[in-house]
Amino acid sequence: MAKNEALKNGGIFPRGAKNDVFAQYFIGQSYLQGLVNDPAVNVGVGNVTFEPGCRNNWHIHHNGYQILLVTGGEGWYQEEDKPAQHLLPGDVVVTHDGVKHWHGATKDSWFAHVAITAGMPEWLEPVTDEQYDALEKGDK
Repeated sequence: MAKNEALKNGGIFPRGAKNDVFAQYFIGQSYLQGLVNDPAVNVGVGNVTFEPGCRNNWHIHHNGYQILLVTGGEGWYQEEDKPAQHLLPGDVVVTHDGVKHWHGATKDSWFAHVAITAGMPEWLEPVTDEQYDALEKGDK
């Protein structure tokens, strides 16, 4: 049974609907719940929940940044040419403008984070199974 399965019903924030708008940029199933819906605020704030094994593609934020506030489960964050970071509730990740990275759940745990995002994302190639499986075997 997957760890932190309670997240499938929501955690601190509602789980949200299936993330169909961005599904093409994810391997596996994710869910998205917008948290700030004020047109005067030019920063996106959303709760993203990942099923076990789900991860997004490599991507870059241009003319902005991304802050991840981990609220539940276990996950991964990795910047290009750097070791992956194992994420747990309470971890905070800051991704600066122009940095290629990805994030997602571990193979056996649900994962949730609040993403605070400014700028425009450029979606790139998927994280391969080989890259992801190597993390699960030895980089925790």
